Amino acid sequence: MPTVLRSGRYRFFFFSNEGSEPAHIHVEGGDGYAKLWLEPTALAEAHGLNVKELREIRQIVLEHKNEIIEAWNEHFRHQG
Repeated sequence: MPTVLRSGRYRFFFFSNEGSEPAHIHVEGGDGYAKLWLEPTALAEAHGLNVKELREIRQIVLEHKNEIIEAWNEHFRHQG
């Protein structure tokens, strides 16, 4: 489960067995968890995070979207 980014109290990562799904990122922080699709950027699921935290996470993903997509492509290109 490679970590792609750390920002504040959030860790952004992939699960290595999810390359067959559309590009997305998982986020852990505090007592919560979220999964966001990247194209388009949208919340897939969330647990234990409030609206303010989810807005903050979405903004971080948007700011680093190209970097995250490059990391996704690099990681899953070498899978298989």
